[in-house]
Amino acid sequence: MTERVVPPADRRRRRPTKQGVVLSEALIVETALRLIEEHGADALSVRRLGRALGADPSSLYRYFRHTDDLMLAIADELIGRTLRTWRPTGDWRADLRDLGLRMHAGALAHPRAAVLSSYRVTGRVHEIQAVETILGVLRRAGFPDAEAVRIYHAFVDQALAHGALDSASVAMPKAAREAEAAVWRATYARLPADTHPHIAATARHLVAEMPHSSYPAALDLLLAAAAARLARVRSGSGHPTATMDTPSARPDEPDEPDEPDQPAEPDEEAELHEEAVDR
Repeated sequence: MTERVVPPADRRRRRPTKQGVVLSEALIVETALRLIEEHGADALSVRRLGRALGADPSSLYRYFRHTDDLMLAIADELIGRTLRTWRPTGDWRADLRDLGLRMHAGALAHPRAAVLSSYRVTGRVHEIQAVETILGVLRRAGFPDAEAVRIYHAFVDQALAHGALDSASVAMPKAAREAEAAVWRATYARLPADTHPHIAATARHLVAEMPHSSYPAALDLLLAAAAARLARVRSGSGHPTATMDTPSARPDEPDEPDEPDQPAEPDEEAELHEEAVDR
């Protein structure tokens, strides 16, 4: 594709394509998403996409400057699909947990596209909405601005990274996935205690846990750390600009004893959920 994209108001095709459909940006993105899942990244070509749409490939230039522009639109659509299904309740921790799990599930629903788009910054409408929304959840919960940005960054990167990791596994042939899962039982569970005492002691847990996604547990750990940090900020014992893993006092100020942490509310206690999302 080239730099011949036209303004949105002038994009609409007046006549249907050979397959009787009218081109639109949404239709092109949907078709490209389907082709990626069926054929992989190589499917994202003007010729193949035009053929799938029953349209002259050159007509796609009216909507996207090049294939990377289309890839950014696909990434933004995946974000939009997650946001459209999410309903915040006002409980920041529960809301972010629900959103994170929906982000992860959305990646698994489109594994090849998720792997291709997980590291992209789109600057488009849905991504902007997501950044604004998540920061709003954190700031309304009471996180200082610097803390809100740090937690937002960790939350989003964690969800995208796990989504890409688990999506890459899902995209593997079924036989390959099953063979890898079997390694934990066939190899690790049989290692002798005299040479590998820690693996031998935890073998049954490894066999049960490792074939599944660690994202729910990792998400809970992140949110528990954030909740603990928020409790310190609320109690006045944490400096607003300190990170979650550094002392709260400034280097040039004398250390002062921390006030006792206020007990967390029941829904803010750190718990590792045993639920797991199968890869």
